[in-house]
Amino acid sequence: MMDVTDRHCRFLLRQVNAKVLLYTEMITTGALIHGNVPRHLDFNKEEHPVALQLGGSEPDELAHCAKLGEQYGYDEINLNIGCPSERVQRGAFGACLMAEPALVSSCVKRIREAVAIPVTVKHRIGIDKVEEYSFVRDFVGTVALAGCRTFIVHARNAVLKGLSPKENREIPPLKYGYVYRLKRDFPDLQIVINGGITTRPEVEQHLQHVDGVMIGRAAYGNPWFLADEGKTRAEVVQAMAHYARRQDSLRHVTRHMLGLYHATPRARLWRRMLSDPLELKKNDPGLMLRALETVEGRLAEAA
Repeated sequence: MMDVTDRHCRFLLRQVNAKVLLYTEMITTGALIHGNVPRHLDFNKEEHPVALQLGGSEPDELAHCAKLGEQYGYDEINLNIGCPSERVQRGAFGACLMAEPALVSSCVKRIREAVAIPVTVKHRIGIDKVEEYSFVRDFVGTVALAGCRTFIVHARNAVLKGLSPKENREIPPLKYGYVYRLKRDFPDLQIVINGGITTRPEVEQHLQHVDGVMIGRAAYGNPWFLADEGKTRAEVVQAMAHYARRQDSLRHVTRHMLGLYHATPRARLWRRMLSDPLELKKNDPGLMLRALETVEGRLAEAA
Protein backbone atom coordinates (compact mmCIF):
# COMPACT_ATOMS: atom_id res chain seq x y z
CA MET A 1 0.00 0.00 0.00
CA MET A 2 1.53 3.27 -1.12
CA ASP A 3 2.61 5.55 1.75
CA VAL A 4 1.64 2.81 4.21
CA THR A 5 3.68 -0.39 4.10
CA ASP A 6 7.09 1.16 4.60
CA ARG A 7 9.80 -0.69 6.52
CA HIS A 8 8.53 0.54 9.91
CA CYS A 9 5.05 -0.77 9.17
CA ARG A 10 6.42 -4.09 7.96
CA PHE A 11 8.61 -4.47 11.06
CA LEU A 12 5.51 -3.98 13.23
CA LEU A 13 3.50 -6.54 11.26
CA ARG A 14 6.33 -9.04 11.58
CA GLN A 15 6.20 -8.70 15.36
CA VAL A 16 2.49 -9.50 15.21
CA ASN A 17 2.80 -12.49 12.87
CA ALA A 18 6.00 -14.44 12.25
CA LYS A 19 5.05 -16.12 8.97
CA VAL A 20 2.92 -13.91 6.72
CA LEU A 21 4.51 -12.71 3.48
CA LEU A 22 4.97 -8.94 3.65
CA TYR A 23 4.92 -6.57 0.66
CA THR A 24 6.56 -3.21 0.19
CA GLU A 25 4.53 -0.28 -0.95
CA MET A 26 4.52 -0.02 -4.74
CA ILE A 27 7.82 1.50 -5.90
CA THR A 28 7.97 2.85 -9.44
CA THR A 29 10.81 2.06 -11.78
CA GLY A 30 11.44 5.79 -12.13
CA ALA A 31 11.93 6.15 -8.39
CA LEU A 32 14.64 3.49 -8.43
CA ILE A 33 16.32 4.50 -11.67
CA HIS A 34 16.44 8.22 -10.90
CA GLY A 35 16.09 8.32 -7.11
CA ASN A 36 17.74 7.20 -3.90
CA VAL A 37 17.90 3.41 -4.18
CA PRO A 38 18.89 2.65 -0.55
CA ARG A 39 16.09 4.85 0.76
CA HIS A 40 13.57 2.86 -1.26
CA LEU A 41 15.01 -0.64 -0.88
CA ASP A 42 16.68 -0.88 2.52
CA PHE A 43 14.78 -3.12 4.91
CA ASN A 44 15.27 -5.00 8.16
CA LYS A 45 16.34 -8.64 7.99
CA GLU A 46 13.57 -9.45 10.48
CA GLU A 47 10.99 -8.64 7.77
CA HIS A 48 11.64 -11.85 5.79
CA PRO A 49 9.79 -13.16 3.91
CA VAL A 50 9.23 -9.85 2.13
CA ALA A 51 8.35 -9.06 -1.49
CA LEU A 52 9.30 -5.99 -3.50
CA GLN A 53 6.31 -4.58 -5.38
CA LEU A 54 7.18 -2.67 -8.55
CA GLY A 55 5.16 -0.35 -10.75
CA GLY A 56 6.14 0.19 -14.37
CA SER A 57 5.47 -0.83 -17.95
CA GLU A 58 8.88 -0.83 -19.66
CA PRO A 59 10.28 -4.39 -19.62
CA ASP A 60 13.98 -3.49 -19.46
CA GLU A 61 13.47 -0.92 -16.72
CA LEU A 62 11.45 -3.41 -14.68
CA ALA A 63 14.13 -6.05 -15.18
CA HIS A 64 16.80 -3.60 -13.96
CA CYS A 65 14.78 -2.70 -10.86
CA ALA A 66 13.93 -6.32 -10.14
CA LYS A 67 17.62 -7.16 -10.22
CA LEU A 68 18.27 -4.41 -7.69
CA GLY A 69 15.57 -5.94 -5.49
CA GLU A 70 17.18 -9.36 -5.73
CA GLN A 71 20.58 -7.89 -4.84
CA TYR A 72 19.07 -6.23 -1.77
CA GLY A 73 17.74 -9.60 -0.63
CA TYR A 74 14.01 -9.51 -1.37
CA ASP A 75 12.26 -12.88 -1.56
CA GLU A 76 9.88 -12.07 -4.43
CA ILE A 77 9.27 -9.49 -7.14
CA ASN A 78 5.63 -8.46 -7.52
CA LEU A 79 4.39 -6.48 -10.52
CA ASN A 80 1.44 -4.25 -9.63
CA ILE A 81 -1.23 -4.25 -12.36
CA GLY A 82 -3.98 -3.30 -9.93
CA CYS A 83 -3.46 0.31 -8.84
CA PRO A 84 -6.21 2.54 -10.32
CA SER A 85 -4.91 5.99 -9.37
CA GLU A 86 -4.80 8.64 -12.10
CA ARG A 87 -1.21 9.48 -11.15
CA VAL A 88 -0.22 5.89 -11.90
CA GLN A 89 -2.24 5.89 -15.13
CA ARG A 90 -0.35 8.97 -16.32
CA GLY A 91 2.76 6.84 -16.05
CA ALA A 92 1.04 4.21 -18.24
CA PHE A 93 1.12 1.45 -15.63
CA GLY A 94 -1.05 0.01 -12.89
CA ALA A 95 -4.56 -1.27 -13.61
CA CYS A 96 -4.70 0.26 -17.10
CA LEU A 97 -2.18 -2.40 -18.16
CA MET A 98 -4.85 -5.08 -17.83
CA ALA A 99 -5.93 -3.91 -21.29
CA GLU A 100 -2.48 -4.87 -22.59
CA PRO A 101 -1.82 -8.47 -21.51
CA ALA A 102 0.84 -8.94 -24.20
CA LEU A 103 2.85 -6.04 -22.73
CA VAL A 104 2.43 -7.42 -19.22
CA SER A 105 3.69 -10.77 -20.51
CA SER A 106 6.76 -9.07 -21.96
CA CYS A 107 7.40 -7.37 -18.62
CA VAL A 108 7.10 -10.64 -16.71
CA LYS A 109 9.35 -12.44 -19.17
CA ARG A 110 12.12 -9.83 -18.88
CA ILE A 111 11.90 -9.76 -15.08
CA ARG A 112 12.13 -13.55 -14.94
CA GLU A 113 15.18 -13.45 -17.19
CA ALA A 114 16.83 -10.98 -14.83
CA VAL A 115 16.21 -12.66 -11.46
CA ALA A 116 16.13 -16.11 -9.91
CA ILE A 117 13.49 -15.32 -7.27
CA PRO A 118 9.72 -15.74 -7.87
CA VAL A 119 7.90 -13.17 -10.00
CA THR A 120 4.21 -12.58 -9.26
CA VAL A 121 1.48 -10.29 -10.58
CA LYS A 122 -1.20 -8.39 -8.65
CA HIS A 123 -4.24 -7.31 -10.67
CA ARG A 124 -8.00 -6.67 -10.69
CA ILE A 125 -10.78 -8.79 -12.21
CA GLY A 126 -11.55 -6.13 -14.82
CA ILE A 127 -11.40 -2.47 -15.74
CA ASP A 128 -14.15 0.11 -16.12
CA LYS A 129 -17.34 -1.51 -17.48
CA VAL A 130 -15.71 -4.76 -18.59
CA GLU A 131 -17.63 -7.22 -16.42
CA GLU A 132 -17.15 -10.53 -18.25
CA TYR A 133 -15.19 -13.26 -16.48
CA SER A 134 -13.51 -14.06 -19.79
CA PHE A 135 -11.54 -10.79 -19.56
CA VAL A 136 -9.64 -11.76 -16.41
CA ARG A 137 -9.43 -15.40 -17.51
CA ASP A 138 -7.73 -14.41 -20.76
CA PHE A 139 -5.45 -11.94 -18.96
CA VAL A 140 -4.24 -14.61 -16.54
CA GLY A 141 -3.87 -17.17 -19.31
CA THR A 142 -1.75 -14.84 -21.43
CA VAL A 143 0.54 -13.72 -18.59
CA ALA A 144 0.92 -17.29 -17.35
CA LEU A 145 2.47 -18.19 -20.70
CA ALA A 146 5.34 -15.82 -19.80
CA GLY A 147 6.09 -17.95 -16.74
CA CYS A 148 4.16 -16.21 -13.97
CA ARG A 149 2.89 -18.89 -11.58
CA THR A 150 1.25 -16.72 -8.90
CA PHE A 151 -1.56 -14.20 -9.41
CA ILE A 152 -2.88 -12.01 -6.60
CA VAL A 153 -6.39 -11.01 -7.59
CA HIS A 154 -8.28 -8.05 -6.13
CA ALA A 155 -11.83 -9.23 -6.66
CA ARG A 156 -13.14 -5.87 -7.90
CA ASN A 157 -13.02 -3.98 -11.17
CA ALA A 158 -10.80 -0.92 -11.35
CA VAL A 159 -12.70 2.15 -12.52
CA LEU A 160 -10.03 4.22 -14.22
CA LYS A 161 -11.98 7.49 -14.46
CA GLY A 162 -14.38 8.99 -11.96
CA LEU A 163 -13.44 7.11 -8.78
CA SER A 164 -10.64 7.86 -6.34
CA PRO A 165 -8.31 5.05 -5.20
CA LYS A 166 -10.29 4.87 -1.93
CA GLU A 167 -13.59 4.62 -3.81
CA ASN A 168 -12.06 1.95 -6.02
CA ARG A 169 -11.53 -0.13 -2.88
CA GLU A 170 -15.16 0.23 -1.83
CA ILE A 171 -17.61 0.94 -4.67
CA PRO A 172 -17.02 -1.67 -7.40
CA PRO A 173 -18.74 -4.85 -6.21
CA LEU A 174 -16.69 -7.77 -4.95
CA LYS A 175 -16.87 -10.86 -7.13
CA TYR A 176 -15.12 -13.56 -5.18
CA GLY A 177 -16.64 -16.16 -7.47
CA TYR A 178 -14.46 -14.90 -10.34
CA VAL A 179 -11.32 -15.59 -8.30
CA TYR A 180 -12.55 -19.04 -7.27
CA ARG A 181 -13.25 -19.77 -10.92
CA LEU A 182 -9.72 -18.76 -11.88
CA LYS A 183 -8.41 -21.42 -9.51
CA ARG A 184 -10.68 -24.02 -11.07
CA ASP A 185 -9.66 -23.01 -14.61
CA PHE A 186 -5.94 -22.80 -13.77
CA PRO A 187 -5.40 -25.49 -11.13
CA ASP A 188 -1.61 -25.46 -11.61
CA LEU A 189 -1.33 -21.73 -10.80
CA GLN A 190 -1.19 -20.18 -7.34
CA ILE A 191 -4.26 -17.96 -7.02
CA VAL A 192 -4.36 -15.50 -4.09
CA ILE A 193 -7.52 -13.53 -3.30
CA ASN A 194 -7.66 -9.92 -2.11
CA GLY A 195 -10.35 -7.36 -1.31
CA GLY A 196 -12.76 -6.76 1.57
CA ILE A 197 -11.42 -9.51 3.84
CA THR A 198 -11.29 -8.43 7.48
CA THR A 199 -11.52 -11.47 9.80
CA ARG A 200 -9.79 -14.79 10.41
CA PRO A 201 -13.00 -16.79 9.68
CA GLU A 202 -13.23 -15.06 6.29
CA VAL A 203 -9.62 -15.98 5.57
CA GLU A 204 -10.31 -19.62 6.39
CA GLN A 205 -13.41 -19.63 4.20
CA HIS A 206 -11.53 -18.28 1.18
CA LEU A 207 -8.74 -20.82 1.66
CA GLN A 208 -11.28 -23.52 0.88
CA HIS A 209 -11.27 -22.20 -2.71
CA VAL A 210 -7.89 -20.54 -3.40
CA ASP A 211 -4.25 -20.88 -2.42
CA GLY A 212 -3.77 -17.72 -0.39
CA VAL A 213 -5.30 -14.53 0.98
CA MET A 214 -3.82 -11.04 0.81
CA ILE A 215 -4.93 -8.62 3.53
CA GLY A 216 -4.43 -4.90 3.00
CA ARG A 217 -5.90 -2.03 4.98
CA ALA A 218 -7.76 -4.29 7.40
CA ALA A 219 -4.38 -5.50 8.66
CA TYR A 220 -3.22 -1.92 9.01
CA GLY A 221 -6.28 -0.70 10.92
CA ASN A 222 -6.52 -3.81 13.09
CA PRO A 223 -3.24 -5.74 12.93
CA TRP A 224 -4.09 -7.84 15.96
CA PHE A 225 -6.56 -10.03 14.06
CA LEU A 226 -3.50 -11.59 12.41
CA ALA A 227 -1.62 -12.12 15.69
CA ASP A 228 0.17 -15.40 16.31
CA GLU A 229 -1.37 -17.58 19.00
CA GLY A 230 0.15 -16.79 22.38
CA LYS A 231 1.55 -13.43 21.31
CA THR A 232 0.74 -10.43 23.52
CA ARG A 233 0.46 -6.79 22.60
CA ALA A 234 2.91 -5.98 25.38
CA GLU A 235 5.56 -8.10 23.66
CA VAL A 236 4.97 -6.26 20.39
CA VAL A 237 5.15 -2.81 22.01
CA GLN A 238 8.37 -3.68 23.82
CA ALA A 239 9.93 -4.92 20.57
CA MET A 240 8.84 -1.76 18.78
CA ALA A 241 10.29 0.47 21.52
CA HIS A 242 13.63 -1.30 21.15
CA TYR A 243 13.40 -0.94 17.36
CA ALA A 244 12.52 2.76 17.58
CA ARG A 245 15.76 3.49 19.44
CA ARG A 246 17.60 2.70 16.19
CA GLN A 247 15.44 5.00 14.06
CA ASP A 248 15.69 8.73 13.34
CA SER A 249 12.02 9.58 13.84
CA LEU A 250 9.68 8.23 16.51
CA ARG A 251 6.70 9.69 14.66
CA HIS A 252 7.46 7.59 11.57
CA VAL A 253 7.24 4.46 13.72
CA THR A 254 4.29 5.24 15.98
CA ARG A 255 1.99 6.28 13.14
CA HIS A 256 1.79 2.62 12.14
CA MET A 257 0.97 1.45 15.66
CA LEU A 258 -2.27 3.36 16.25
CA GLY A 259 -4.47 0.36 15.44
CA LEU A 260 -2.69 -2.07 17.75
CA TYR A 261 -5.39 -1.78 20.45
CA HIS A 262 -8.28 -1.55 17.97
CA ALA A 263 -11.66 -2.43 19.52
CA THR A 264 -10.29 -2.63 23.07
CA PRO A 265 -11.68 -0.44 25.89
CA ARG A 266 -8.69 1.92 25.85
CA ALA A 267 -8.05 2.12 22.10
CA ARG A 268 -8.71 5.86 22.02
CA LEU A 269 -6.31 6.49 24.91
CA TRP A 270 -3.61 4.49 23.14
CA ARG A 271 -4.04 6.46 19.92
CA ARG A 272 -4.05 9.77 21.77
CA MET A 273 -0.86 9.04 23.67
CA LEU A 274 1.02 7.86 20.58
CA SER A 275 -0.16 10.88 18.57
CA ASP A 276 0.67 13.58 21.10
CA PRO A 277 2.77 16.10 19.10
CA LEU A 278 4.61 17.43 22.14
CA GLU A 279 5.64 13.94 23.23
CA LEU A 280 6.59 12.88 19.71
CA LYS A 281 8.78 15.97 19.38
CA LYS A 282 10.95 14.61 22.20
CA ASN A 283 11.72 11.57 20.02
CA ASP A 284 11.79 9.31 23.10
CA PRO A 285 10.75 5.67 22.44
CA GLY A 286 9.89 5.48 26.13
CA LEU A 287 6.59 7.03 25.08
CA MET A 288 5.51 3.61 23.81
CA LEU A 289 6.29 1.98 27.14
CA ARG A 290 4.48 4.67 29.10
CA ALA A 291 1.46 4.26 26.84
CA LEU A 292 1.66 0.51 27.29
CA GLU A 293 1.74 0.81 31.07
CA THR A 294 -1.17 3.24 31.07
CA VAL A 295 -3.35 1.27 28.67
CA GLU A 296 -2.61 -2.20 30.02
CA GLY A 297 -3.02 -1.00 33.59
CA ARG A 298 -6.41 0.52 32.89
CA LEU A 299 -7.40 -2.53 30.88
CA ALA A 300 -6.60 -4.65 33.93
CA GLU A 301 -8.67 -2.34 36.13
CA ALA A 302 -11.57 -2.52 33.65
CA ALA A 303 -11.38 -6.32 33.68
